[in-house]
Amino acid sequence: MTSTESGSTPNQPAQSAAEPTAEPAARPAAKDPWDLPDVSGLVVGVLGGTGPQGKGLAYRLARAGQKVIIGSRAADRAEAAAAELGNGVEGADNADCARRSDIVIVAVPWDGHAKTLEALRGELAGKLVVDCVNPLGFDKKGAYALKPEEGSAAEQAAALLPDSRVTAAFHHLSAVLLQDAEIERIDTDVMVLGEVRADTDLVQALASRIPGMRGVFAGRLRNAHQVESLVANLISVNRRYKAHAGLRITDVEPKAVQPGA
Repeated sequence: MTSTESGSTPNQPAQSAAEPTAEPAARPAAKDPWDLPDVSGLVVGVLGGTGPQGKGLAYRLARAGQKVIIGSRAADRAEAAAAELGNGVEGADNADCARRSDIVIVAVPWDGHAKTLEALRGELAGKLVVDCVNPLGFDKKGAYALKPEEGSAAEQAAALLPDSRVTAAFHHLSAVLLQDAEIERIDTDVMVLGEVRADTDLVQALASRIPGMRGVFAGRLRNAHQVESLVANLISVNRRYKAHAGLRITDVEPKAVQPGA
């Protein structure tokens, strides 16, 4: 009988019937999406921290116990805003803010987005950057989305900051609610986008430090345009209903632990 007839290949002996076969390697258990890292010891910088959105985010994060530095083109302006916010917030010029922070939130106006990031490319190298800028236009009909050449503000940031870890989040938050000291909780979800899970997990954890908020993974940066654009719809909702609308993702909850598990 030839080797082909015996079921083995030439120069390779047939396997003995008594020889045990190797068990397939077990697949690792899926990571719990709610198992997020501890970010309490990280310093958060907010570029554009003297504007409504940046100032509100700085206040909420600092109030939750995060170390926060707000940045502005003028250090004295940032220092004055920081003194107003309290809660240990510090003010600095944008370059110093970026250098001293572990995570840097970009909350500058869209018109100055590219110029600001280009000027800080060196200071932002190696940093986790969270872009929350919404490219919008306004006319007599209301707000409408703009489409950057790169696809979105977040993708523009990634193109301008090749040595940074760029993510996108915090797009749909009301600056009015963020800055209202009488409000204890803001019940909303924060859609987080990015290319690396470790980075998006950090941003989700940061969002979840604010009472009432949850950070929810929402895809890669190529999907950022529609997330940024949705703000135009929320502005229309707010105007019609005199509200401060946000988002809540349904059917996304931590799984309950079964007794004895």
